[in-house]
Amino acid sequence: MRTLVAGHPLVTHKLTLLRDARSDRAKFRSLADELVTLLAYEATREIRVETVTVQTPVGQAEGVRLARPVPLIVPVLRAGIGMLDGMTRLLPTADVGFVGLVRDEESLVASTYADRLPSDLAGRDTFVLDPMLATGGTLATVAGMLATRGALSVTAICLLAAPEGLLRLEEAFPGEGGVPPVRVVTGAVDERLNDKGYIVPGLGDAGDRLFGEI
Repeated sequence: MRTLVAGHPLVTHKLTLLRDARSDRAKFRSLADELVTLLAYEATREIRVETVTVQTPVGQAEGVRLARPVPLIVPVLRAGIGMLDGMTRLLPTADVGFVGLVRDEESLVASTYADRLPSDLAGRDTFVLDPMLATGGTLATVAGMLATRGALSVTAICLLAAPEGLLRLEEAFPGEGGVPPVRVVTGAVDERLNDKGYIVPGLGDAGDRLFGEI
């Protein structure tokens, strides 16, 4: 498992504003959308392409286009929905699947309640959208679902990550035994988790800040 912390000044700037408790819902949504597009640029750096030749107004040019089958984007409900527009802005031709998981607040164990994924993902790059990589349970579950369906690669895009979550993914996907390569692209790795499983200093509950408390 590989981790990329995007150190671009614009990423850090927008993440700082995103953390600010004074940022209202509209501003939080806008910042998250912009931040995801910046992270998606890094996350797609190794996406599969194929060589093509196109006719320009003055001659022929060699270039590349995205290889088929098209990538699959998987937002994790519900907070991942707030990241979808920022990702599809760069990959408008990608397919979109959905996974819903809920975390028990006492055990911190995630259980699946929705699965809208293709049954066969052979040869496909997949991108998982989840704002917070906290305990790592959710992403480990989703990455496992994608791996068992034959995904060629799994890249998780997270606004923030905690060391505990990264360690759990590393243990689950060490990159051996035929498991597809798993990568995490994040805006920052914070200090730790608190006793409730929240990232510290973090930015609060991303789902609530995106969509309101339920």
